[in-house]
Order: sequence, then C-alpha cells, then structure tokens
Amino acid sequence: MSMPFSRRDWLQNVSGGFGFMALAGLCAEATAAKGPLDAKPTHHPAKAKRVIFLCMRGGPSHVDTFDYKPQLAKDHGKKSEYGNRTFLKSPWKFEQHGDSGLPISDLFPNVAKHADDLCLLNSMYGDVPNHPQAYLQLHTGSFRFVRPSVGAWVLYGLGAETQELPGFVTISPESRVGGAQNYGSAFLPAIYQGTRIGQLGQSVAQAKVGNLSNPQLNRKAQRRQIDFVQDLNRELLERKRVDAQLEGVIESYELAFRMQAAVPEVMDMTSEDEATLKSYGVGAGPTDNFGRQCLMARRFAEAGVRYIELCHGNWDQHGGLQQRLTANCKATDQPIGALLADLKQRGMLDDTLVVWGGEFGRTPHAKKQDGRDHNATGFSMWMAGGGVKGGIRYGSTDEHGVKAVLDRVHFHDLHATMLHLLGLDHKQLTFPYAGRDFRLTDVYGRVLSDVVA
Repeated sequence: MSMPFSRRDWLQNVSGGFGFMALAGLCAEATAAKGPLDAKPTHHPAKAKRVIFLCMRGGPSHVDTFDYKPQLAKDHGKKSEYGNRTFLKSPWKFEQHGDSGLPISDLFPNVAKHADDLCLLNSMYGDVPNHPQAYLQLHTGSFRFVRPSVGAWVLYGLGAETQELPGFVTISPESRVGGAQNYGSAFLPAIYQGTRIGQLGQSVAQAKVGNLSNPQLNRKAQRRQIDFVQDLNRELLERKRVDAQLEGVIESYELAFRMQAAVPEVMDMTSEDEATLKSYGVGAGPTDNFGRQCLMARRFAEAGVRYIELCHGNWDQHGGLQQRLTANCKATDQPIGALLADLKQRGMLDDTLVVWGGEFGRTPHAKKQDGRDHNATGFSMWMAGGGVKGGIRYGSTDEHGVKAVLDRVHFHDLHATMLHLLGLDHKQLTFPYAGRDFRLTDVYGRVLSDVVA
C-alpha cells in the first residue's frame, strides 16, 4: 500500500506540537487485544469512581477562606514571634453554614451552600515553601525527583472507564511551575500521562486537544494509514517482545483516532441549556473561564474520564490581598458551587471525589499592610463527595494559623486517602523501577480514616 506522503510527514502530522513520544499520552487499549487501560479490580470496595481536582495555583490564604481564627483578629497589629512581622486579621467575615455550622469566609457564598458536603482539611502541611517544589509535591508526592503524577497513578491502578476518551485529562494546566511533570507519567508507561487541554492564562473557550483533525485525509484514508503504521509497530514489538514505550505509541494511535469524534463532542457546550450555563457563570465576565472549566469537568466525568484536573491562578498574594483574593474567589466560587450542585442533582457526587486546594497557604502575619507570604507549615484544603464525611473540620492549625498542630495531614496522607476512596491501597499500588518498587506515597502516608464516610 502506498502512502500519500512520507512516513515522517505522517508522524509529524499526527503528533504535531505534542511531539512523537508525547502523543503516547493520548493512550488507550488497542481495539483487538486486552490492553493496559482495561478496567482493573480494586484492592477493596471503592467509594469513588473518579476525581475532580480543583487546583488553585499559588497558595490560597487559608486564614481568609476556610480556617477561621478569631484569635488572629484579637491580635491584629501585634508583633509576631516570626521575625519583623505583625499579625494581620482577615478583612473578611466568617459565618457558620449548613446544619454542620462550618465556618466559611464570605468570599465563598456559593461554596458555603454546600457546607454539609465539605470535609475541611485544616491541618495540611508540606515540606517546602517555594512554588516549584511545593507544586510538584502536590502533584507527584515528591519535590526532589521526577515522579508520576497522581492522575497517572490512578489511571495505572484502575484503568479507564471509557475507550473513546483519555482516562486522565488536565484542563488549563500550569506550564511554568513544573510544566508537564504535573500531569506526566515519569517511569510509568507513557500511556498513563494526562491529556492537556489549553494552558493556564489562556481562554479555555478556545482550548483544544491539538492535532485531532487531519485536513489532508478523510477518515477512511486515515484508518488505512494508521493500520499500515500499526502493522510496522507491531512487527517491531514482536521482535523486541517487551517495549513499554512502543506499546504506548500503538495504544495512543488507536485512542487518538477515536478521540477525533468523541473529544469535540464532550467539549461542545451548545447542548447545555441556558439555565445550566448561567449557573456556572459561563458568559458572565470574571466567572466565564473557570465556569467553562467546571462545566467541562462535569461533562468529562459524565463521559467516563477517571481523573480530571482544573487549574486557576494566581493566588500568590504578597501584596494587594484584598483586591486580588476577592477577584480570585469571585472567579471561582460560583462555578465551584454550580459544579457541586450539578453533580449532586445528577446523582454523581456520591461517587465523584472533588478536591480543592493549592500547593500551600499564606502567613497570618506579614511584612506588608495588605499581603501574605508563603506558608507550608499549616494550610487548608477540602474534599467533597466520593465517600468522605461532609460537614466536618479535620485537624487544626494553631490559634493564629501558622502551623498545623492537631491531626496533621501531609500531602502523602492526602494522596493515600484519595487512593483509598478510589479502592486502591497506596502501599500495594507499586511499580518496579530502578531495582525497587515505587509508589505514589514513597514509604510514607496514612489513610485519614476519620474522614471516610
């Protein structure tokens, strides 16, 4: 069979901006054989089928959002024991919400409506107060080495629910701090890495998965061409017998072909009614971009995608706290509230684990009048749905919100708990590499059994 253009041209056309090996991130099982993304049995009964991670890049201020500190208000203006700094009270009011009475800042009025579904983790801590390292630890469990991302581990452990879409999607990811490592597969087979849609700082309305369409060939001709290249790849694989990267390429071409129809359909929001678009804030100025992300996340979750990450930034407010934090919360509060309500209305919140947070928090004391600095010793994240207890606060920081002091939760503990809710034992989910078995939580991590419903 003759090819209309050279093999090299064809590979460039299919892989485009992703590069040849990066296309393996679009991976899926080959149609004819049992593949590595077939659904796999869990270690124990799962409470969640999927994860939606709402990543707030930059470090949201916990003492202004979800960690109420009345003593901080009393000590406003006093010198702290942490260098030449003074305590800065929160400019926002905290009120109790829901039957549980969870205290939540008035920056999040829509999220607060779901207080009884929230599990506030008020005792998070990490190892490094610098963005690049902390952001990598949040996503991979390690800030020192290149390791697989949480989404890649989930896909490796569970397989995919759908054969038409990638099992791991990242929408508007951060491209500068860690870049592709935040959704990469590292030493896991390339088929488990995330599929990127857009990037942080660009409008998600124009975001696409690159190189899905082929302007030069119709679908039938593409199928003939892929069959030819796949025959060559499988012939090479037979000679090599074992080659994870080559297997990833074979798998990726099949999924990429199927994705041409499936992905645009999921990303097309024209089928959503006006009330739904309005509830997410789509088309409404500051909420439009993140509203589209949240609605797209619900659509991907509904279509069977296993792990979905959304990203919003920048929450790094060393100065201009009141104006910039207000803007961030205004852009995300309504969409997040709509996502929780939408999942609940569709009966999906029970088996969808929603996680919110960033790489660290902010200091309750500051050098500037209107700003807060990095704080990795104590901060807040929250989870909802997916088998967690709602309406609770787990752990606490000290009276000012500087350090986690009660039931401290490291990133390893968060990751262990996420895997547990998905039916995976973090100690059993291992992969052999460089002479030993590796896992997401390294040799650490504990499941937060008190937050599991």
